[in-house]
Amino acid sequence: MMRVGLKWKIAAWCAALLLVTQAGGLLLFGEIGRSSAHDDAREELQTGHRVFDRMLRERTGQLTQAARVLSADYGFREALLSGDRDTITSALANHGGRISADLMLLLALDESVIASSPFDPGSTPDRLHQLIEQARRSSTQDGGGFAVVSGSLYQVVVVPVMAPLPVAWVVMGFGVDQRLMNELKGVTGLEVSFVRLGAEQPGWKLVSSTLAEPLQSELLQRVPASSIRVEPVTLSLSGHDYVSRLHAIDAGGQEQVGAVLQLSLDRALAPWQRLYREWAGLSLLGMLVALLASAFMGRSIASPVVRLAEFARRVESGEYGKPPTVARGDEIGQLADAFVHMTGTIASREARITELAYYDALTGLPNRAYFAERLDEYIREAGARSASVAVVSLDLDRFKMVNDTLGHDFGDLLLKEVARRLREALRNVRDQVARLGGDEFAVLLPDADARQALGVASRIAEAINQPMNLDGQVVDVSASMGVSACPEQGVSGRDLMRQADIAMYLAKRHNSVAEIYDPRHQDQNVERLSLLSELRKAVERDELVLYFQPKVSTQPDRVHHVEALVRWIHPTRGFVPPFEFIPFAEQTGYIKAITLWVMNAAVRQCGQWLANGLEVNVSLNISARDLLNPDLPAVFADMLRQHACPARLITLEITESAVLDDPLRALANLQALRDTGCALSIDDYGTGYSSLSYLRQMPVSEMKIDRSFVMHLLDNPNDEIIVRSTIELAHNMGLKVTAEGVESEEVLERLRALGCDLAQGYLISKPIPADALERWFRDSRWAQSPDAAPAPAVRPSTGAALVTAD
Repeated sequence: MMRVGLKWKIAAWCAALLLVTQAGGLLLFGEIGRSSAHDDAREELQTGHRVFDRMLRERTGQLTQAARVLSADYGFREALLSGDRDTITSALANHGGRISADLMLLLALDESVIASSPFDPGSTPDRLHQLIEQARRSSTQDGGGFAVVSGSLYQVVVVPVMAPLPVAWVVMGFGVDQRLMNELKGVTGLEVSFVRLGAEQPGWKLVSSTLAEPLQSELLQRVPASSIRVEPVTLSLSGHDYVSRLHAIDAGGQEQVGAVLQLSLDRALAPWQRLYREWAGLSLLGMLVALLASAFMGRSIASPVVRLAEFARRVESGEYGKPPTVARGDEIGQLADAFVHMTGTIASREARITELAYYDALTGLPNRAYFAERLDEYIREAGARSASVAVVSLDLDRFKMVNDTLGHDFGDLLLKEVARRLREALRNVRDQVARLGGDEFAVLLPDADARQALGVASRIAEAINQPMNLDGQVVDVSASMGVSACPEQGVSGRDLMRQADIAMYLAKRHNSVAEIYDPRHQDQNVERLSLLSELRKAVERDELVLYFQPKVSTQPDRVHHVEALVRWIHPTRGFVPPFEFIPFAEQTGYIKAITLWVMNAAVRQCGQWLANGLEVNVSLNISARDLLNPDLPAVFADMLRQHACPARLITLEITESAVLDDPLRALANLQALRDTGCALSIDDYGTGYSSLSYLRQMPVSEMKIDRSFVMHLLDNPNDEIIVRSTIELAHNMGLKVTAEGVESEEVLERLRALGCDLAQGYLISKPIPADALERWFRDSRWAQSPDAAPAPAVRPSTGAALVTAD
């Protein structure tokens, strides 16, 4: 590719600036000209429209005057009364000929045709009946409009024949034909088109027009279907713009007649277009002059820069010599001086840069760039020898906790020790051990397949899992590893690294030492990403639903208790179980959006129930991520106010482990939530990292026993001991107790005997929608049992939801 010199770049920039200025002015001038042309055209169209209306009124007046003269003619009335048809027909023809009328009719009082000229229409059109009725109601007893007679459109008037009462009706009309169109165009200076809408066919039909034949069909496509009385608009017909006014001139029954008046913009824009061409020519000439002048000016600037560029190319090839002498005191001279200082330091820095580019400064291991180059090299060699290459991707477990707890300096010591152990464990492949970044390492194994690499991973795990004594602090470290091999899983270095990472993250989820990549893992990741995208849309479009699982009190209680559970009915996947999307949402952090949706929906439902006379305590689950959100208490309080829901009817459930991630923030948020007036409950008690020290600090009012202890309560004495102890502990601390997973009458009776306050499970009810829950309140034996309070009448309402994987 040919390089453009600096002087020509300077010239080009000057020309470009001039071009932008000229083009901007031209565009602005063009817009002003077009706007002015539009205004002039609209004004001319308005004038033509007034002339058009006056011509139609004058034609109507001409027809009315002629019809009145005929109806007042004594001989005509005598012929009418005597039934002399020949005389009547002659009179119609004579009077019509005087004004060049195209239609003459004499109608009886029953509106049948008595005589006509110049043709017999047969029957009387419906529109004439309407005009006669209009004339009867008129004070002048005249009527006028447009009517279709024998398939042609006429401008007609209806005048009664008085003797002295009406004895017949005279109808006179001018045809709406090409002659009329040309006359209207000659007077108004506009293109004129008559259209009509009749009951016999859908859409507008063109009656006559001064437009050229190809434009007429385009015009019909742009006439509005319902009404044509609108303000002036611009219509494009075959690439030409017309300022158009669509005007309704007559409407009766199912028929409408309209006129489209148009003025071409080409004529108004012609002077401006000529000016555009002249200005463009001047702009081009100015740019050529500016280009030559700026090229001359740029030459004096470009010459020393070219010499410096030649020197820079020599430096690029490794030739460090004396820079060219540029005896100038301006910026170019300063650039030459900078070259002198630059050449003295480039050589020493180059070696250091090379080292930093391929090795990790902390551990001394090769870095990602070096590892990627060597991996691609080994893959090429293996392909030529039909051999295999394996990769082990390694990531330390809980390294972030080490950094957060003991500090980043200690984390660096840990990484150095891991690097040392990797070197010791893999002495024969030392150059192929690399630190990819953070706590990620990788091992390249030439001439090894996936199974052999899995054995190396086991050796690495043994070396890393040994306790480390760093700076007087003993820490236990483990790692998760993923294995991929070429050509079994991939044929490129990028593919192998990606596949090893996928397998490594699978090992983390399975709490295993190492996993070999399986293509199904990739499909699952793609499916999970797709599911997350669809889940976002489901929340944004309010497509999630809430189900409610009732709880029954073991003692008389007039308040209903339910737990709200989120459900997702996918439009194509069908029912998506919560365990498929809730854990994924928690991992990605999207659980916050789901929680806010659930809280708002459940609070709204609770408020609606209360407004309908039903008091229901609704429980909601709050995840660990949500509990650390400092804005959650304020958002929750706003929801309560918005939906008029008392805070006492909402119970927020949290897990024990949610507090352990950040106890100070979690406890502060719990207290802020408790200050809103809601109740707090510990969910799944006994399954997490229970801590009585945190339990006594948490402002909770309820404790939920996990289903794993309840389901085998009657079969496992240890489970009964745990349940009894939990109930006694909770009651001693002033807390209520709810038992989950109640699936038999015997378990429920035993819980009642142990003093449990609330029970929840499939024995009582599965999670159900809000409307089914309201029927459950009315009809279920659990809701109506003597041990539970009777349910008040429930009016229909809508449902809400909760974040849980139940």
